Amino acid sequence: MTKKEFVELYAEKGKVSKKEAERNINLFLETVEESLVKGEEVSFVGWGKWEVVERAGRDVRNPQTQELMRIEPKKAIKFKTGKLLAEKVK
Repeated sequence: MTKKEFVELYAEKGKVSKKEAERNINLFLETVEESLVKGEEVSFVGWGKWEVVERAGRDVRNPQTQELMRIEPKKAIKFKTGKLLAEKVK
């Protein structure tokens, strides 16, 4: 589902205009983004949580040239599905 399709569905289900739906969705996404940038966890009980994790640096080999390369440590976003959402998807 694209963002445009999501906005349309949100507007229909929430009985709001598409403009209002898009504003609400953008506000939600911006708030999640700001929290993750600060290193905070965003959690919705039963639905899931986003968190920032530190990926360790490691040495890898290029399969074409066999050259040894270093991948530097970095931060990544991890999403863990909550039990209620996981049950509904089954």
